[in-house]
Amino acid sequence: MKRFLRAAVSANTVTVTVLAVFLALLVGAVLVVLSSEELVAEYGYFFATPSTVLADTWAAIADAYSNLFKGAVVDPADVSGAIAGTNSWSAVFGPVSETLTYTAPLIFTGLAVALAFRGGMFNIGAQGQAVMGCVGGALVGFLIPLPPVLHLIAALLGAAAGGALVGFVAGILKARTGAHEVIVTIMLNYIALAFLQWLISQPGIHDPTRTDAISKQVDGSARLPLLGTGGLRVNLGILLGVAATIGVAWLLNRSTSGFELRAVGLNPAAARTAGMSVGRTYVLVMVLAGALGGLGGGVQVLGTAAKLTGQVAGQIGFEGITVALLGRGKPWGVFASAVLFGALHAGGNRMQSRSHVAIDLIIVVQAVIVIFIAAPALVKAIFRLRASRGAATTGLAKGW
Repeated sequence: MKRFLRAAVSANTVTVTVLAVFLALLVGAVLVVLSSEELVAEYGYFFATPSTVLADTWAAIADAYSNLFKGAVVDPADVSGAIAGTNSWSAVFGPVSETLTYTAPLIFTGLAVALAFRGGMFNIGAQGQAVMGCVGGALVGFLIPLPPVLHLIAALLGAAAGGALVGFVAGILKARTGAHEVIVTIMLNYIALAFLQWLISQPGIHDPTRTDAISKQVDGSARLPLLGTGGLRVNLGILLGVAATIGVAWLLNRSTSGFELRAVGLNPAAARTAGMSVGRTYVLVMVLAGALGGLGGGVQVLGTAAKLTGQVAGQIGFEGITVALLGRGKPWGVFASAVLFGALHAGGNRMQSRSHVAIDLIIVVQAVIVIFIAAPALVKAIFRLRASRGAATTGLAKGW
């Protein structure tokens, strides 16, 4: 699996990545057409009135993708209304706010997967780490009364500790017993989810005013402060994501530990011969990756969720794998990929409500992006791109 991902990423370029996204959107356009019963029926008499069918097809696709853009970036009508004074500027910045809100936890889970991979480990457990991050952050958030700023810091540390604990288990088993991290982290995902579902029904944790499985609400002093007014949901989590990206980039490229981490990831035998502790590096990288995944869950529960439920973490951990792959394991590539996926989520909500296209289309687009990223030769063949000189080794030379 790791050899396959290294080959896929090392053959990738920015051009191939952009074209992969473009091809995924084309596939999404086809699905928009197939999801419309009226358009499918029109294609039954395509040769009778081809211009009408093509015009209706283009209108449906344009409507879906324009609403995707308006829900993720900006609606020109809102800008015009704000300039004319008939609309508030909060409405103008609303789409960007939603995009950044969805982006924040994906930055952390994407970095969790990317950092582990750079250390030679494939972290499938970002979902479980995010779940335990939600647990750690929420428990500190409503069980330990603290002053406002200190309470938020403690809750974030609790989230990081919850994820780091899960990462430590995977790392120590890999270092001491050779247990494969893919199997271990997958199993830890199930354990973390089962623990969450058990925990939210326990006295002292469960909300006594509710009959369903839900915890007490996180105290306001432990909540991430909003960065805007007028109903904007974006919070401090996005700035923490930027800080985490800078920190991981520094760790990998500027620190001694990062050099050892990359050396072990490229060739464990050579790193061991050079005197590096491979086992210690495995533990360290999984603890750091787990802490990042836990912070992803912490941003979720201390930001928009505010309570523990069985689905509080959503799919942010699994999406982190896709984000890391699309970002080619580079910290800033992961950041850009997280923004793209956040935009797809935010725009997908409007696309579903306005264009009546199921939001499941976004999941399909994400999956198709991964397929094309994992098969760069297919993208190059479709667009007849020439392979760049040394493309086969570029990724490894840069630290993959």
